[in-house]
This record gives sequence, C-alpha cells and structure tokens, in this order.
Amino acid sequence: MKRFALIGAAGYVAPRHLQAIAETGNELVAALDPSDSVGILDRYFPEAAFFTEFERFDRHLEKLKRNGTPIDYLTICSPNYLHDAHIRFGLRHGADVICEKPIVLNPWNLTPLKEIENDTGQSIFCVLQLRLHPSVIALKKMVESAPSDKLWDIELTYITTRGNWYYASWKGDNQKSGGIATNIGIHFFDMLIWIFGKVLNQEVHVHSHDRAAGVLRLENGNVRWFLSINGDTLPSAIRNEGRLVYRSLKIDDEEFDFSQGFENLHTKSYQEIFSGQGFRIDTTKQGIDLVYQIRNSSLDSIKNDFHSFVKLPEGKHPFHRMNN
Repeated sequence: MKRFALIGAAGYVAPRHLQAIAETGNELVAALDPSDSVGILDRYFPEAAFFTEFERFDRHLEKLKRNGTPIDYLTICSPNYLHDAHIRFGLRHGADVICEKPIVLNPWNLTPLKEIENDTGQSIFCVLQLRLHPSVIALKKMVESAPSDKLWDIELTYITTRGNWYYASWKGDNQKSGGIATNIGIHFFDMLIWIFGKVLNQEVHVHSHDRAAGVLRLENGNVRWFLSINGDTLPSAIRNEGRLVYRSLKIDDEEFDFSQGFENLHTKSYQEIFSGQGFRIDTTKQGIDLVYQIRNSSLDSIKNDFHSFVKLPEGKHPFHRMNN
C-alpha cells in the first residue's frame, strides 16, 4: 500500500484520482484545497487529513516524514498554472508525483523539472489517459499497419458547454489555464500526435475566449480541429436532443467512435505507473509545444483547408481573437 497526498481535492478531476487511489489499493493520508467543499473525500478516504492552507499542509507532510511515515506519491489536481510549482514541492518532499494535464503551460518549464527529478531521485508522471483507451489503441495499430506513405485526413470536433462560472474561475483566465486549446484540447492533441506523428506545421484560424480552430500538419495526417465551450456552436441536432457535449473524430470521412470506455482510464493510468509504464516528462513535450504555439500564434488566413464548423461569410473570418 502506497501513501498519497493530493492537492486540488475540490476540483473537477479530483474524484477520478481519488477513485484511482482507492481502486489500486492505496491510501490517501492528506489533501489540500483552498475550498472546503470536499465532501467527496467521505466516499473514499474519510480519515484523510484535510487542509485549506498550504503552509499547514506542508507542515503536516513534514511531520509525517519525521515520524517515519512519509508520503510515497503526491497527486496534483490544482489549476494549470500551479502544476510546476506543486510538482517541485512534491519532489522535494521525497515523493513521486502524478500530475494532471497539462504538466506545465510553457515548454521551457520542462527542463528544470527534469533537473529536479535527477537531483531528488524522484519521478514525475503525467496522466495521458486517452493513450490507454482501447479504441484509441486499436486506431494506432490500424494506422501503423497502413502503408508508411499514407496521409490520413482527420477532423476533430470537441464542444463541451460551459456556463458563466467558467469565465469567473481560473479556467477563464488564459494566463492561468492556457486558454481553450490547452484546457480542453491537450489530451486530444497528444492523442493525435501519438498516433499520426510529430507536428510539421500548424495554422490557427479562430481563437477567442470560448472557441478555437485550425489545421495541423502531422507526419502521417492532416488535422482540421475545432474546440469550443460555447453551446451555441453545437450542431442543431445535438442541441435539439438537449445534449451539452459533442465529440467527433472523423478519419478519412469515417466516424471514429470513442464515446464509451472513459470510465476507468485514471485507474488504468495509476496501474501503469505502478507497473513502471507511466508517462514521463519527455512524453508530454510535443503536446506542450503545440498548445503553446497555438496560444501565441497570430491568426492565419483561411485558404483551402479548414474545419467544417468554420464558416466563411464573404470570405472573411467568422470570429476574431478576443481576450477574456
């Protein structure tokens, strides 16, 4: 049994990590969050010590270490912009770290983390759960079995409706979340790079506070992508059904279905880590590089290739870059 601490216990993704810790037979001994709305702990680890102040959390972990019962792992579910600081904290406490996506916002923060790994002898693992999805694994095998010169045609659409709370939270602040492409797109971009090869070129056609779109040129595929948190961008058929989320991946005009199979991917991620197969820092680099480029790119003129959700009234951009 491994001993865990967790930062970000009140966050959206924390329950998946709590479930993974429990289902792999391990123990959560301490948790931290500025918000005390953490009743979810009662479902899994009611005995865990809980703190709303970082200093007291730090002191408690130090006490555990001095008493000969240190934590083995620190799980990080905090806001994106705090990930690298909390990773360093965990490593210096003598723990291995499991961090939600994105592991950092800026590519240049990866090298110092690797240096601290080497200095402390501890390890950092990133959760890239789509790489463990059975349908995604099958797709990768299909692509690898095709002729090496085949260029696949791909269209990715992901719309997940968010309310006004989103813009008032840290997620609505690009400096803290990394914006739409980072906050809701990083897993999909990592998946596509993993399957279709490294990024050769990229264009950004739309980039606002609630949506982004562009084109990726990968080694073995061209990708048109559209991401949105605005329900008005949902296809009318989806809206009419009362659904709030639309996820579509078309490959050579055929729909690739991966709507199911997400239930236990965090538990699988933990199992992979414990078996020595977890995803390390170098695995995340191409995805971090890409979302950083998207976030800092000027809008490209739309020519022949663009996502079908990007309309072109009179040849003009349908949307423009906006700062929330």
